[in-house]
Amino acid sequence: MSTLEAPAACAVKPAIAGRRRRIAVNGRVIAPGDIARETQNHPAERPVEAWLAAARALVVRELLLQEAERLAIPAEPAEDAAGRRETDDEARIRGLVEREVATPEASEAEARRIYEASPARFRTPDLYEVSHILLAAPPSDADARTAAEAEARRIAAAARRGADRFAPLAAAFSACPSGQTGGHLGQIGPGQTVPEFERALPGLPVGEVAPDPVETRYGFHVVLVERRIAGRALPFEAVRGAIGAWLAARARHVAVRQYISMLAGRAEIEGIDLAAADGPLVQ
Repeated sequence: MSTLEAPAACAVKPAIAGRRRRIAVNGRVIAPGDIARETQNHPAERPVEAWLAAARALVVRELLLQEAERLAIPAEPAEDAAGRRETDDEARIRGLVEREVATPEASEAEARRIYEASPARFRTPDLYEVSHILLAAPPSDADARTAAEAEARRIAAAARRGADRFAPLAAAFSACPSGQTGGHLGQIGPGQTVPEFERALPGLPVGEVAPDPVETRYGFHVVLVERRIAGRALPFEAVRGAIGAWLAARARHVAVRQYISMLAGRAEIEGIDLAAADGPLVQ
C-alpha cells in the first residue's frame, strides 16, 4: 500500500494531474474521471486535499462493493419519504453493512451517564421577549454600515432616557415592519432570528435598552430585551430515546470504521494509503 506524497508548489492543474496514477482495489482500477467527479463532495482548502479525500472515498466504496459481490448481497433499493430511490450499489452497500456490522444496543446505564454528565445539553432553550429598531444597511456597503451604526447608537442613547421612548422611535426609524407595533418581535427562541442576533441575546441586559447596537447581515439593531424566560431541565425519561439513538449512531460509526479497516487490511490497494486519512472513511 503506497502513500501519495505532497505536491511541490505549482499551479493547480499540474498538482492534480500529477496524481493521476493508478488507483486500484484488488486489481480493479478506479477511473481518474470518477475521482474528479467525486471531488465536488469533498470541499477542501486545496484542490489536492479534495482529490485525496475523493480517492479515499471511492476506494472505500470499492472495498465494500467487492465484499458485497463476494457475499452475493442482493440489490434491494429502498425509497425515502420524498420518493428518492437508492442506486443498486448503494443498496448493496447498505445490505452488506446491515448484515455484517453488529452494533451493540446502548444500555440504560450508559444513557443515564451521558444525561448526568452533560445536564446543560438536556434543557429546554431560553426564550426572550424582544423589541428592536432596525437601521438597515447592506453588508457590501461600508459607508452605509458606518452611517447605520452611528444612527443606531444615537437612537439607543435616546431610547435609554425613558421606557416610553422606544415605541415612538421604532415607529419613526425602524426598517422592520415591527416598527409599527413598537418594534415588538414577540417571544423568540432558537432558530427564529438570524444567528448573529440570536448569539447576542444572552449577553444583553433585561428590562433596559442595550447601550450598544447588535450588528447583523441586515444592519444594526437597537435592542430591548423585555423578559428572559429561563429554560428548564428535561427529565431523563423525556430524553432517554434521543440519547440511546445518539449512542447507537456513535457505536455504529465506530463499528463501520473497524469493518472497513478489516477489509482494507486484507485487500491489495494501489496508489493511496487509507491509513493517512484524517477524517471518517465512510459517511
